[in-house]
This record gives sequence, C-alpha cells and structure tokens, in this order.
Amino acid sequence: MKINGNSIRPGNIIEHQGKLWVAVKIQHTQPGKGGAYLQVELKDIRSGTKMNERFRSSETVERVRLDEMEYQFLFASGDDLTMMDMETFEQLTVPAALVGDSLPYLVDGMMVTVSSHEGAIVSISLPETIAMEVVEADPVVKGQTASASFKPAKLTNGERVMVPPHIESGTRIVVNTADGTYVERAKD
Repeated sequence: MKINGNSIRPGNIIEHQGKLWVAVKIQHTQPGKGGAYLQVELKDIRSGTKMNERFRSSETVERVRLDEMEYQFLFASGDDLTMMDMETFEQLTVPAALVGDSLPYLVDGMMVTVSSHEGAIVSISLPETIAMEVVEADPVVKGQTASASFKPAKLTNGERVMVPPHIESGTRIVVNTADGTYVERAKD
C-alpha cells in the first residue's frame, strides 16, 4: 500500500531501499528555505541497524503489512527458540536474535507474537509487561525515602532493574519487556 512520505507514523513498517524498516521516531521539520519534510528514524527489521531518512510530502513509500500469529514459547536450545502453534500444535524453530533486547524476559510457556513477511519470519514480540520476582534488593538508606529515589534489584532471570525503596526481596513486580524498567508492584 503506497502512502505519502509525510504520513509515516511510529511503528509503521515500510519498504525502503529494498529492505523492511520500522519507523522508530518521526519529526516534522519546516525549514525557512525549501519545503517541509519528515525526518524519520528507521530501524532495519532483520539486522537492527538504524538510519535517518528525510521524506517529503511529494514522495510515496510502500507501507508493508506483516502477518502476525500467536505462538507459545516452549524452550531455548543454544541460539534457537522453539515455539508451538496452539491450534495446529505445529512446532517452529527460530533464531533467538529475532526477539532482540527482550530475550531475558522470555519465559517457558509465554505467548508471543511471530511477525512474518512473505513467509519469512522478521520479528518476535513479547507481551508488553511480565510479572517477575525480585530475588535480591539493596536495603533502604535512611532518609532516602523522602525523595523519589530508586534502588537496584535483581530478578529471577538475573537481570537488574531499578525499583522504588519499598520493594524487597521476594516481592513480585511488573517489568516492561521492551526496556526492562519497573512498572508497578504485581497484584497477587
């Protein structure tokens, strides 16, 4: 589907220079001299490389729709992940690199979204948040609770996250899988 260059929005996937790119950030710019354009930060879906590109409203780009399917993550074996389609029980083995930075938050039995384009898998998306247990948390320093300060904590998957002072070891918290940040205390 062709769209105008100034119609690109964050999260759109476009075909540009023979590759698939996801728009990460956009900024409308109207210089004093010349026409207005859209400055777009693009991220290559397959390799993860980033590029900045300018699109004028007169340009058209090809917007791509990805096919998305729900799979259940079964297990990891080396650099490969095995998933299962819950309707057909068909198993799928994919490279772990398709998950990206969210890989430490991938747990057995988790439902993930597998995105493909023309039969080739291009990415795997985890749920936005996941509940995890804190296994180690630094003690609160006296007087530290007066301000909105955070302290480091270690999760069951070994990742470190900054948490509010009231979070202690053994507490379950909700973590954002995209950037590994604390969201809230988990409701038991």
